[in-house]
Amino acid sequence: MRTVSGPTERVVIVGAGLGGLAAALHLAAAGRRVTVLEREPVPGGRAGRLALEGYEFDTGPTVLTMPELIAEALGAVGEELGDWLDLTQLDPAYRAHYPDGSTLDVITDTVRMAAEISRVCGAREADGYLRFVDHARALWRLERRDFIERNLDSPRDLLTANLLRLLAAGGFRRLQTKINQFFRDPRTRRIFSFQAMYAGLAPHDALALYAVIAYLDAVAGVWFPRGGVHAVPRALAGAAEKHGVTIRYGTPAAHVETAAGRATAVVTEDGERILADAVVLNPDLPVAYRDLLGQQPRRVRYSPSCVVLHVGSTRGYSRIAHHNIHFGRAWRTTFDQVIRRGELMSDPSLLVTNPSRTDPSVAPPGRHTYFVLAPVPNLERAPLDWRGDLPSRYADSLLRTLEERGYTGFGAGVEVRDVVTPARWADLGLAAGTPFAAAHTLAQTGPFRPRNLHPTLSNVVFVGSGTQPGVGVPMVLISGKLAAARVTGALR
Repeated sequence: MRTVSGPTERVVIVGAGLGGLAAALHLAAAGRRVTVLEREPVPGGRAGRLALEGYEFDTGPTVLTMPELIAEALGAVGEELGDWLDLTQLDPAYRAHYPDGSTLDVITDTVRMAAEISRVCGAREADGYLRFVDHARALWRLERRDFIERNLDSPRDLLTANLLRLLAAGGFRRLQTKINQFFRDPRTRRIFSFQAMYAGLAPHDALALYAVIAYLDAVAGVWFPRGGVHAVPRALAGAAEKHGVTIRYGTPAAHVETAAGRATAVVTEDGERILADAVVLNPDLPVAYRDLLGQQPRRVRYSPSCVVLHVGSTRGYSRIAHHNIHFGRAWRTTFDQVIRRGELMSDPSLLVTNPSRTDPSVAPPGRHTYFVLAPVPNLERAPLDWRGDLPSRYADSLLRTLEERGYTGFGAGVEVRDVVTPARWADLGLAAGTPFAAAHTLAQTGPFRPRNLHPTLSNVVFVGSGTQPGVGVPMVLISGKLAAARVTGALR
């Protein structure tokens, strides 16, 4: 494993996102003097917080899996997860709503889930589910140690016995093809393959090894922290400060100063020079290259973006769960529209999260919060007019779609709403206006993904979803550990 050369006593991290905070904790545990520069007044980056007239919303991820990775970051400095976060495991993890009116609860207890699938789709489908669980669990075990929680410097690093086992398990086939080996009902095929969109691809294009995302969601479990997912970066930041990390909020970095192939300091927008033996950059990777290093980033293919509608409402609905997937009638067409053709979905599939169902404190008494996510093309694929009246018109259309799908009177119940579009994501410093970074194509996976150690600046390290191992809260937390290991040399 390549590591930062030379002294590494003083580390400056730009950005207090989940990856930067995880790196800070691991570095502090290794005895480094860590300073974190954060432009916002609070930690979190994409996992931020929006407060509107008594309603509170997560501005980034709402689905939290693998809390043991949070525990690992806290444990690096001797802290216990339970002392920092109040986590509730969601049951069901999701509720899937289909165009024919049927619903399917995604339950992480495999015995109960098999019974649920048998009830909705039949005994044969339940048997396929149990075989899928065994397959996906085996995939996760194969991938985690050798390909995910490991710094990869070249394709040669993939040459392990587990690579052969991954090939034998069909990991390099197409995800939808592999899913179809276990399931025949379109409803189960959808609920165990839609997660490919998290990786920026359609299920018929994604590699089958990404079935592990469905495993983490649907088998390993989904949790909700009291106060929302933003409570996670608050906890990580609090623990980091307790153990000597200096976090300077409201301090935007202007650029990284370099000399003789090394970073020597980070210069703030106020002109302050903060000396550094090593620098860890948490902003979106292409933006870090361009704005902080003054370099041209590597050309990548970006994931689709999304429109997020935050709604504070007087209406509650008894037929929904905390997380809900509403599938349209179209399937492959939907992915083709968003990813290939750069169009808005004509028959949208939507994620609707209702956090106040689990934590009433995020809304005024008797009120409810909703997070509605609709995949849309990124700005490179389709530069739609997100700075004109399109956001309002598209939000209105989403409200109508929800009413058609059972949310009676949803529009009339809206007290506050906020619409986040690709233009807003771009304003927040996210390349191509997408919060999902580079798509996980084969050419952008593992050692082929932009690396977390700068190719020519020997003490500059990257962290976050744009680098290894990739997108999603678990991967970003792992990226923090990997970035720290580049500095300390403490990991394989």
